[in-house]
Amino acid sequence: MRVLLKSAVLAAGIMAVAGSFAAAQEQQNPADVARFYAGLSVPADSAIGKFAEAKAWQAYAKAFDASWEKIDARQLVKVRAWQAANVKGAKDTLYYFFGGPDFLYANLFYPEAKTYILVGLEPVGPIPSVDARTVQVLPAVRAALEHSLNLSFFITQDMNSRLRGQTVKGTLPLIYTYMARSGATIKTVKLIQLDKDGTEVAAEEFKGRALAPGVKITFAKADGVERTFYYFSTDLSNGGVAASGLLKFAEKFGQGNALFKSASYLPHGGGFSSVRDFVLKHADVIVQDDTGVPVRFFKEDEWQLHPFGVYIGPIPIFGMSPEPAAQRLFHPKNKPPKLEFGIGYRNRITDSNLLFATRKEKKN
Repeated sequence: MRVLLKSAVLAAGIMAVAGSFAAAQEQQNPADVARFYAGLSVPADSAIGKFAEAKAWQAYAKAFDASWEKIDARQLVKVRAWQAANVKGAKDTLYYFFGGPDFLYANLFYPEAKTYILVGLEPVGPIPSVDARTVQVLPAVRAALEHSLNLSFFITQDMNSRLRGQTVKGTLPLIYTYMARSGATIKTVKLIQLDKDGTEVAAEEFKGRALAPGVKITFAKADGVERTFYYFSTDLSNGGVAASGLLKFAEKFGQGNALFKSASYLPHGGGFSSVRDFVLKHADVIVQDDTGVPVRFFKEDEWQLHPFGVYIGPIPIFGMSPEPAAQRLFHPKNKPPKLEFGIGYRNRITDSNLLFATRKEKKN
């Protein structure tokens, strides 16, 4: 009886602590939490304002400001200029398969989108909160962003090892950071699951095998328009998307835009043809490097192709030959405009390429 009583008291204590943590988390404004992770000022009257007074956080914020200023001048301002000059006719929805937690470039290439759907293998993780120990985690969050900031892409193997550990738990701290640094204000955050029919279910209510765990974030930018961001951690192979319901969920949003960047050339193979075919059917505007949809799949009577930069071919690690159709499209005789920034696996300016593809209007 004494053992049972102790167990009951212990269980009650654990539930009380869990309840207190959940309550504290609910009281924390996600926009403030995102700014804290991003090294940006937090309102003094915020529930987490006192944690921003720590010298360690102030040093982190100062260092992050300096590095962000450099990456903005070297890269981001040039991407924004290219987007403004070239990306026309974009729709409200962005399909960014293989994008992982890359809100930064999703927002750079499609700043006017109302719905962002990003997919990767990296885990979602718990909803971030801030306590006295969080400042100790921030250098690891910054390190997890290092490749994305300096090379323009995440390295999957590196991300998996970093985001499944004890320090950085999941992609949400990275997504929060990029949203805050991009000028977005997070309104609500909800963990979700997809069932096999593509129906969105609250994570706590979901029953069954979790094949597409995700997060739904509502946010606003300077224009005040409410937008929605989804990130799903799931397998994008043909078998994976058939089982997870991801494409059934995505098709509910109708015609949209697509972005491919550093996608490991997976859309080139037959094992990922479902995702490739979905994009070719549901995207009217596509921005991609050469890891996206192979040029040969763009039918001449359906697509207008605008090449930028230089096409060399896949980097050696993938063991693939250059695509002849891409070589013809990017041939110097076609005078593709120069890119002023590096992007993708060949991230030197002299070696990078982008393709802007738009669907032609059907003739009656």
